[in-house]
Amino acid sequence: MKKILIVDDIKGWRDFNSNVAAEILGEDIEILAAACAAKAYDLVLEYNDTPFDIILTDLQMEDDYAPKYAGEWLVEQIKTLKSYSKTKIIMISASYNIRHIAETLGVECIPKSTAMKCLSAYEELLKT
Repeated sequence: MKKILIVDDIKGWRDFNSNVAAEILGEDIEILAAACAAKAYDLVLEYNDTPFDIILTDLQMEDDYAPKYAGEWLVEQIKTLKSYSKTKIIMISASYNIRHIAETLGVECIPKSTAMKCLSAYEELLKT
């Protein structure tokens, strides 16, 4: 069973990403969701012994981590945990510089404009 964490401050995006993951990966998955980077990090720590296989996270959420984006901070924290070294992290954001930030962090990304109209972008990243 794959364990997935979905992080976004907008419920509609959490639901959308959950539905897409379930459709692509089938029913043998467990999905947890968080509305902010802080709650997501709490879940990451809670599941440190049995880490998430995939984390889908928004970039722009709460402002607590300025000048960094909340999603950027979250990915940096996850990357420090050895148990999460094999976890696939995908940033999904409307930010104009999402590709640059994802590349800098060494993670995948899907611009929200693409996510809304091209499910194949998810398929490529979730199935690998």
